[in-house]
Amino acid sequence: MSRVPHIARERKKTKVLGEPRIMEKCDYEEMELDARLEVIRSLLPLGLIQVYKELDKEVISLAGERYRRKGDEDLGSRHGANRGTVLLGEQRVPVRVPRVRQAGREVPLESYTRLHRGGEPSETLLRRVLYGISCRNYEAAAESVPGAIGLSSSTVSRQFITASAEQLRRFQERDLSGHDIVAVFLDGKTFADDEMVIALGVTIGGEKIILGFVQTATENKRAVSQFLRSLRDRGLDVGRGVLFVVDGAKGLRSAILAVFSSRAAIQRCQWHKRENVVSYLSRKEQSYWRKRLRRAYERPTYKEAKRELKQIRRELEMINQSAAASLEEGLEETLTLHRLGVFPLLGRSLKTTNCIESVNSMAEERCGKVDCWKNSRQKHRWMASALIDIEPRLRKLVGYRHLPKLRNAIMRELNIDTDSKESEKVA
Repeated sequence: MSRVPHIARERKKTKVLGEPRIMEKCDYEEMELDARLEVIRSLLPLGLIQVYKELDKEVISLAGERYRRKGDEDLGSRHGANRGTVLLGEQRVPVRVPRVRQAGREVPLESYTRLHRGGEPSETLLRRVLYGISCRNYEAAAESVPGAIGLSSSTVSRQFITASAEQLRRFQERDLSGHDIVAVFLDGKTFADDEMVIALGVTIGGEKIILGFVQTATENKRAVSQFLRSLRDRGLDVGRGVLFVVDGAKGLRSAILAVFSSRAAIQRCQWHKRENVVSYLSRKEQSYWRKRLRRAYERPTYKEAKRELKQIRRELEMINQSAAASLEEGLEETLTLHRLGVFPLLGRSLKTTNCIESVNSMAEERCGKVDCWKNSRQKHRWMASALIDIEPRLRKLVGYRHLPKLRNAIMRELNIDTDSKESEKVA
């Protein structure tokens, strides 16, 4: 039987991380002390050897070479060694610390002091705790070094508090003036007994930027208005108009109009509207009307969608007037994308609050395991750390190439003068 030729299957592309950079010895020697110590901490297998080399290097600078001839009175003298520990791989490793005496007194080794104290809060520790390793079980999950002392749960907790507090500070101070925002998703997430209202911005290039969050009991106008003003103070520019996508909460809508007035176009989430309407109907009727509403909202033009939705409302009035009233309430704002003429281009991405619901879901994965929330500061630290970790994972908006058309449509809808300053802000 003739042999069947082998057909090579196309392999799945692998992620290429780039060529590894090998550090030359001369480059290492020229680095500052802090940089050298950071390199030492990241190389666990060789870290302990390098620790002793670094200590010996400083001892030589203070006391000269071992077995040197006497005569240089400015140099100190070796005086045995003490027990000590250094931080390697987020664990305490025991070492013998050389002693140097000069002019009758002990000379502390600067390199040992810094290696013992440790550097900045560990990014690895922050991510491990954020992804689900409890402080109690952290020692078993950490990278082990033979003979290491490890980290107690209280030590891990303190380091996580320090690292997450720094994340919160950076998040709250981020400048937003460098982002050309064309759309903002605004939604609340249940967080323990409170609600966190999160703002997710979309730039003209399609990138998703988490603008900020505010802790509030409910999505009320006063709290959200103050939050939106803080975003404006940090540089959020709405001079050319912004599309706000919300779920239908009246407090969110009122706050947007109060702060941004004539520079905001509001798109109500069509999914929330559809579910609100069918919730008034019996279970056996819900499937039919849900499909009717979905088909109506999928009409490509404003006139077609509006005509079909009005027909549905008339029919619902004969069956359930509460459902018909629910459909009528805020109907125009559910058709904003249709009215702007961009629904066929951007409806998939902007007709619902799915983008920010996805962010809420990922935040829940990171924060939902916390059983005891002690104070507001703890909630803010966890939320900021989670959002900073989530943001780089967000993909570009589907259909982002059409966002300039959305910008032009918003400016026409809101009668914004195209000759006005691009960075105009609402007072």
